[in-house]
Amino acid sequence: MFSFFKTRPDKPVMAGSPEKIQSVFKRHQWSVFLGLVFGYAIFYVVRMSLGVVKKPMLDAEIVTKAELGIMGSAFFFTYAIGKFSNGFLSDYANIGRFMSFSLILSGCTAIAMGMNTTAFFFILLWGLNGWFQSVGSAPSCVSLFQWFSPKQRGSRYSIWGGSRNIGEGITWILTATMVSYFGWRAGFIGAGIAAVIAGLCMFFILRDRPQTYGLPDAATAFGEEAEFKKSNDPKETRRAQLFILKQPTVWLIALACAAMYTSRYAISSWAVLYLQEVKGYSLIDAGFAMSAYPIAGLVGAVLSGIISDKIFKANRHIPTLLYGMANVVGMFLLFFGPQSRMMDAAALTLIGFAIGGLVVFLAGLTACDLMPKNAVGAVKGFIGLFSYMAASAQELISSNLITVTEVVNEAGETMKVYDFGAAQYFWIGASIVSLFLALTVWNAKKVTMEDEPGEPALAK
Repeated sequence: MFSFFKTRPDKPVMAGSPEKIQSVFKRHQWSVFLGLVFGYAIFYVVRMSLGVVKKPMLDAEIVTKAELGIMGSAFFFTYAIGKFSNGFLSDYANIGRFMSFSLILSGCTAIAMGMNTTAFFFILLWGLNGWFQSVGSAPSCVSLFQWFSPKQRGSRYSIWGGSRNIGEGITWILTATMVSYFGWRAGFIGAGIAAVIAGLCMFFILRDRPQTYGLPDAATAFGEEAEFKKSNDPKETRRAQLFILKQPTVWLIALACAAMYTSRYAISSWAVLYLQEVKGYSLIDAGFAMSAYPIAGLVGAVLSGIISDKIFKANRHIPTLLYGMANVVGMFLLFFGPQSRMMDAAALTLIGFAIGGLVVFLAGLTACDLMPKNAVGAVKGFIGLFSYMAASAQELISSNLITVTEVVNEAGETMKVYDFGAAQYFWIGASIVSLFLALTVWNAKKVTMEDEPGEPALAK
């Protein structure tokens, strides 16, 4: 890892009363929180742009359906590998520099996508973009755990978790409108410009660890029990990272998240095309219909922390079950419910709400709560590896399950007819598998590195 991106040495703790330290700490917290929420939203604006431009690119015969599947798979494959490696690196990183430069480079690849017409370079650039995008989630989680105490963390994490829905909402409304008026290139170039501007802002807004500013750790600053003693000891960090890889709980959550991500990205990647081809929506109508999905996801994500903390006393497993059931019901309503636009909106709202909460729980919060705090990046990276490998496979599998036939209409024109039948069962099946896998960690308890080696995290 280049020295420029590494966290800086600790400074001596500043002198002053607890109130003064908390006042300084809170100013930095606001800067970090706003930078993470809005910066991560723009990560998603870039990532989701491909879902909007699929049909215009197909109609213009820029790419084929199979090539779109390869593009999506290449993105998620490099994203999965990058999320794993960059998740481990983020435990040692200066998050402000690490994330901002990655978003700028992601924006540059999106701009290059809009200037290209060759399938090979589409695949190459979108795969490269997957690597830069992988420096979004795990570093955000690490920064949240660095800057917010255990009692502050749940609500902040859930709000940050909803920021991806802000990005999706911008994509489905603004990007779809731009593409409708200016063509598919505008979808990539507009998102890329936004990412470059946001990355430059993040460079000045985000922060390194509190200790590098002469502040104590967040728990100590706010009068809570310190979570670990040597937060900047690389040996302790590596030990914690290896420790989490031996925990069955982490593996089971990673598998449950992988199945959930299969259904999640099936909707994000293919639902616009499904609404256009199966239900007769225009691109703008499909974009506005899909806007219900991220809006509900934002609500689901924000409420997930409140529900689990206030109603279920920090128990993440009960709300995970409820959100998982809602996801399955929403899938059935979308594909097999009454044919009406009102029902489509209700189904997408239910799916979005459920996915919003499930991403908060399965993709990070549950496992991070249970594992040592100086390996948060590794936990996120490990779960991300499974999740995005599944998302990558989903792109290839879905593109092959969706069949296209050419028919001649009454006017003698040749039309393409898309059949999503097999893909629908695959997506619903993934949501059901995720629900059952999540139940396997129902009795999981917090583990520490003082536990005996090899002691199962489920045994307590």
